Amino acid sequence: MQVLCEIADVEVFPRLDRQISLDETIDAARRSDYLVALHGNYMPAAVMDANPDLKGIGIMGGTTVKVDMEAALRHRIPIVTAPPALGPRYGAAPGKTPNVGGATAELTLSLMLALAYRLFESDRYTRENASFQEQTMALMGHGFYGLTVGLLGLGRVGTHLLRRLQGFETTNLYYKRTRLAADEEQQFNLEWSGFDDLLTRSDFVVVLVDYNDTTHEMIGAREFGLMKPSTYFVNPARGRIVDEDALIAALQNKQIAGAGLEVFYHEPPLVWDPWVPDALKQMDNVILTPHNGGAVYPSRANQLKPIVEGIRDLIQDRRPAGLLNPEIYGESVLYPELYGRGTVVPAREGGPANFLPLVEA
Repeated sequence: MQVLCEIADVEVFPRLDRQISLDETIDAARRSDYLVALHGNYMPAAVMDANPDLKGIGIMGGTTVKVDMEAALRHRIPIVTAPPALGPRYGAAPGKTPNVGGATAELTLSLMLALAYRLFESDRYTRENASFQEQTMALMGHGFYGLTVGLLGLGRVGTHLLRRLQGFETTNLYYKRTRLAADEEQQFNLEWSGFDDLLTRSDFVVVLVDYNDTTHEMIGAREFGLMKPSTYFVNPARGRIVDEDALIAALQNKQIAGAGLEVFYHEPPLVWDPWVPDALKQMDNVILTPHNGGAVYPSRANQLKPIVEGIRDLIQDRRPAGLLNPEIYGESVLYPELYGRGTVVPAREGGPANFLPLVEA
């Protein structure tokens, strides 16, 4: 905001409880020279058609931006994201917060600890009981120290999480196509595991795999059936990796002890406004967070700063480092995969699959 306010009059979408709608985005485009958007925002052709004089769009997401690039080319609108050199999960140096991977890992650990100590249930119990039983047996749990954590996938978030698990002396199982080197396994107290073995042994199953055709609904009724009744399931990755109906059934039937969910099946790009099944909202042993893993001020600032600096470059007639479409200036297409994806709007529920390039969780 400081960068933008030094160079422009800035209007901010005022709602904090829902996505900006398509109509609101179109209205904003009509009265603006530039738009700055988060990763969950869409820029279909209708937005750019509403203002052919739009001078630029800055948007999080790298090459996964939800922008109709054909429309941008037609109107010669530059699309700016973070410079590719910063990578898709840019921020502070590895192992140091704040960056998105580190912040998401810390949220994941928070979910695990809150489930282990039944923190939210304890909070509700204390609020609802004017006179409560001290040291009640109603809220007993297994704690966290020394338990077994199973990591499905081990990318950036998983590596950050492992660093934060060290003080708890957990046994850490991991399932990954390519096994790590022996010294890496030793550093993080890691044990390479088969898929079913990990599900059977883990006290916490944490989903960290990419979402793609091979991982779509990779966790379903069979997989929940392999878990212990005391196992907690945590998903900070992507909602469609899990069969949500099977998860609900496993929780209702007490096949697993509880869940911490940061992502959900019905999120963009399947639908415009994310929504969570009522059944999940009604369970005391489920913790729900709104896909908010990077929601710490330094991390969000690190994400947006290079984008708004790119907008500043456009305003001051400089070429932004994060320009996605130099073809608007008659140059070669930099990212041909951004073209030919079809209409850039959410599919109707039950409609076509994700049109976007597949990205790491």
